Amino acid sequence: MKVFDAHCDVLMKLWMNPNLYFERDHRLHVTLELLEKTHAKVQLFAIYVSESVPYDQRFDAALEMIELFYTRILSTPQMKLVCTKRDIDQLKKGEIGAMLTLEGCDAIGHNIARLQTLLRLGVSSVGLTWNYSNAAADGILEERGAGLSSFGKQVVQVNNEAKVWTDVSHLSVKGFWDVMETADYPIASHSNVYSLCPHPRNLKDEQIKALIDRNGIMGITFVPAFLTEGQEATVDDVLRHVEYVCELGGEHHVGFGSDFDGIVDTVKGLHNYQGYDLLINKLLKYYSDKQVNNLLFDNFYRKMPK
Repeated sequence: MKVFDAHCDVLMKLWMNPNLYFERDHRLHVTLELLEKTHAKVQLFAIYVSESVPYDQRFDAALEMIELFYTRILSTPQMKLVCTKRDIDQLKKGEIGAMLTLEGCDAIGHNIARLQTLLRLGVSSVGLTWNYSNAAADGILEERGAGLSSFGKQVVQVNNEAKVWTDVSHLSVKGFWDVMETADYPIASHSNVYSLCPHPRNLKDEQIKALIDRNGIMGITFVPAFLTEGQEATVDDVLRHVEYVCELGGEHHVGFGSDFDGIVDTVKGLHNYQGYDLLINKLLKYYSDKQVNNLLFDNFYRKMPK
């Protein structure tokens, strides 16, 4: 079974600690060794610039992470840059596709040329916010709860023209609905179901249905706090969220966005990327081979804008 994982934070970890090794390092959830062992086919690598980075240094930090992507991830012969379905189709046996994403527009400030530069460098998905506010929109934990600004709507238009995803994970509720009205290619790369676990980062039923109606897709994430309340999260909890989305009509609109290396606590049995083996075996108990392949790979693959 091939795996398409829509979100990890390896680049942040490599940027924060130059002594980490992507090829093999027990301190990382996602490494080349683990990707190869677990039949990964496409992994998305997020550019996440922490709020602790001063404003005037955030674009530089994003560029430094892109440099790490090219020199530390793509320098391994097995990893290949992919931006389109055709790129993925052309991967040879043993090769793994690597996609670049932007998690939050904090790094671009008020400058649309910065976004266009990141897109030219290979960014294939753009999340508007992290949890708080920036020039594009409010995040889900911003008390004001505003939607997209005029600049944020310009960001979405640039995404549409470039045929890249606009990611609503972390976005305010008002911002979510603004994206549903303006984005050609909406996704939620790493969000779960609010009805099963009422965390602010999760999506409510009407949001999930809207994403389905817009031919979007959501990646069920392995963040324990987004899966269950007050107890250890298990693989069964992951399956509960998958099944709930399917029951809402989202069988072809749900996949996985692990958030590996962006989390400290992990789901029991999903301590790193190799945990996908356990998840796959569990999925095969309840779904057909074709359905599992859709969940693991084809749903995200088919929703790629180009």
